Amino acid sequence: MKFLLRWLGIAIATFVAIWLIPGIYAVGDNGYIAVAAFSLALALVNSIVKPIAQILSLPITIITLGIFYLVVNALLLNLASWLSVSVFPSGVMVQTFGDAFLGAIVISIISGIMNAITGANEEKQVR
Repeated sequence: MKFLLRWLGIAIATFVAIWLIPGIYAVGDNGYIAVAAFSLALALVNSIVKPIAQILSLPITIITLGIFYLVVNALLLNLASWLSVSVFPSGVMVQTFGDAFLGAIVISIISGIMNAITGANEEKQVR
């Protein structure tokens, strides 16, 4: 259930990023299916690849006081874009690294707000 809530939050955040950033756009027949495919790819990348990328980039992230973490997010956004277009017949394209950087910031903020609203970040308490 938590994965579906996060997927919904990422989908809404992706719609906002497509609306705000001209270098991010949906490709394919249906924009909703393209965003759903991209948000699924991004959710899978965030749950599988992101922890590994965070550990590998930890030294440079510490040296840059956490700013390099934004670069990691942009690279993962590009990876999710490539996966969504390659695996599914439709997806979301990101034109440049700058667009991916801005898109990663927008998607992180909006999906964080959506996860807080839906309660996807809450841990179950064991009694």
